[in-house]
Amino acid sequence: MVEEKNEKCESAVGVVITKREVIYSEYLEREVHFDVYLPQLARLQQEPSLLLINDGQDLEKMDFANILCALVENGKIEPVVCIGIHCSIDRKMEYGTAYSADFAGRGAKAGLYTKFIFEELVPFIRSAFNFPSFREKSFAGFSLGALSALDIVWNNANHFSKVGIFSGSLWWRRKAYDNGYQDEKDRLMHLQVKVGTAHPWLKFFFQCGLLDEEADRNNNGIIDSIDDALDLIKELNAKGYKDDQIKYYLMEEGRHEVETWAKALPVFLEWGWGIKK
Repeated sequence: MVEEKNEKCESAVGVVITKREVIYSEYLEREVHFDVYLPQLARLQQEPSLLLINDGQDLEKMDFANILCALVENGKIEPVVCIGIHCSIDRKMEYGTAYSADFAGRGAKAGLYTKFIFEELVPFIRSAFNFPSFREKSFAGFSLGALSALDIVWNNANHFSKVGIFSGSLWWRRKAYDNGYQDEKDRLMHLQVKVGTAHPWLKFFFQCGLLDEEADRNNNGIIDSIDDALDLIKELNAKGYKDDQIKYYLMEEGRHEVETWAKALPVFLEWGWGIKK
């Protein structure tokens, strides 16, 4: 443990304990830093919910501890143990799709990153914080970290209930645009869903911003990041997923940046763990 601090709300009920931890991963051959956001009430639960978050180094910039604390304090959500996993300088190799590296060879360590999550990180969290098991586990991420989270959840669905995709890099492809690329055949995440098996208990949260980017490869007047998200939702619908299992959250002023994702996080948390009055 490197650091511990309390993020306080108006009363002690919603206090979130933040701990910065580091473990050595044999799979990734490096130290992995991560932050543990532990609501006071979650410490009292025998089986709390667990939310893993890629690119966790950005959560501090988003004031995530106080976002989480306020939602718990105000009775908006149930207490959730959140783990913000910091990326490394090898981010473009560790994130991606374990199914295949992209056309440039990026994502070649995605399979190792998946093994790190299941065989090193989650067992450490259970042991270090005395949680024998979790009621449910979910995964979220931003940009390329969102693609990684979705890839891990889709391919290990028995372990998860929900996934949050914020400005996801769903363009990840096995061919370059100038090398015979086709939307229907070459986007790696779409292809996995198309040929894969549906898992009816999974739920999906997609956040996009109208200002995420300017690229529009098919000149249809819709930016690629939105096209890619909507096309993936269509693939999920084709697999049998219903509207109540998929949340599409479009932000008119949303950009591909931390400030936008900070505004979207409360919507995601209430969607996933909201307390119905």
